[in-house]
Amino acid sequence: MKISVLMENTPYAEGFAYEHGLSLYIETEKHRILFDTGPSDRFLCNAERLGIDIGGVDVAVLSHGHYDHGGGLPAFLKANAKAPVYLSQYAFDPCFAEEGRFIGIQPELAGHPRMRLVGESLTLDDELTLCACNERPRPHAMDAYGLCVMRGNRMIPDDFRHEQYLLIREGGRRVLISGCSHKGVLNIMDWFAPDVLIGGFHFMMVDPNGAERAVLDEAARGLLPFATQYFTCHCTGLAQYDDLKRQMGERLSYLAAGQQITL
Repeated sequence: MKISVLMENTPYAEGFAYEHGLSLYIETEKHRILFDTGPSDRFLCNAERLGIDIGGVDVAVLSHGHYDHGGGLPAFLKANAKAPVYLSQYAFDPCFAEEGRFIGIQPELAGHPRMRLVGESLTLDDELTLCACNERPRPHAMDAYGLCVMRGNRMIPDDFRHEQYLLIREGGRRVLISGCSHKGVLNIMDWFAPDVLIGGFHFMMVDPNGAERAVLDEAARGLLPFATQYFTCHCTGLAQYDDLKRQMGERLSYLAAGQQITL
């Protein structure tokens, strides 16, 4: 399995486009997958530089309904004429930041014929499964950090029911791809216990030098007992990553825009 980071907050090397968001291109034995698109069409620039043909993608997945993961959907639909886009049935819930700023994905995309709305889970084949885990318990509390959703006429803290995860089975291993782990990375590990976890941990609002430092300590203590290799990025935060890295060592690595890894 080969994974190319088409968009992330930081560049792996000079010349790669970068912005707040995430997009991954995943090559498996059976599929060419685009997981998230970043906030704009700039993921296409990095794909071109890496020699990746976005037109050859056969499966697209949106992890959740935030613009920094789905803002590039219109560009993808233009660059690729065939791939279905699998996203949560709740992905078009109107999402907002604390200050009332809309951070959802374009509502006009809801009626696009290539959108495939996913419920609690969907098995695409023996290699790919999508899971929302909305019906599973969340024993580890996760702060919404001011993110909200409009339900009916009320603005409420987001419960992230629009977030889903991609589980890939290949070569006897289970690789889980998570966009932001809004439902809590420790909950996700309890649910899946994969061999490899790739995605953001959503700790960027945690001050590693303040009282909230305990959140990072708890995460490191909770992640290390699993026999899992971790690759993180995007919403984990750089200072927060450094703190986790100090505690987790070689078990944790960072992925940046333009970087490619083989598992």
